[in-house]
Amino acid sequence: MTRFEQIEQKIQSWEQIAATADAWRAAGNRIVFTNGCFDILHYGHLHYLSAARDLGERLVVGLNSAASVSRLKGPHRPINDELTRTHLLAALEVIDAVVVFEDDTPLELIRLVRPDILVKGGDWLPEQIVGSDLVLAAGGQVRSLPFVQGYSTTNIEQKIKGM
Repeated sequence: MTRFEQIEQKIQSWEQIAATADAWRAAGNRIVFTNGCFDILHYGHLHYLSAARDLGERLVVGLNSAASVSRLKGPHRPINDELTRTHLLAALEVIDAVVVFEDDTPLELIRLVRPDILVKGGDWLPEQIVGSDLVLAAGGQVRSLPFVQGYSTTNIEQKIKGM
């Protein structure tokens, strides 16, 4: 299998991730889940995703679809298309699976994956994180990981525009 095929294998459908998560769980792996737009990948993302992966044996990233990003961030986003965003994330060693979701929140994907640990960035209090009630009710953990200050897609977008 080529390296690119290995990357593409990490990009999973909802049906695939359900089976994959079950297999990981059966093998005793703790599954960490996070989600986001990950429009322009930057240092802050890498730091955050690495810290998330350190919490368990497997990291699943729910990726907002292009339509979802546009609804959340405005008609000028996403900057990078869905194909690019999924493949860039899947190419990262710390990520075990990438799954696109169409809704504005990953609630149904979290319900499907049933992660042991649910994480978001430091601007979210654990009780505000979508799906926290499901994960906590199943005996899991919910964590808010610190941000690396000065790194955001919005800042990069402003810099590109010369603002």
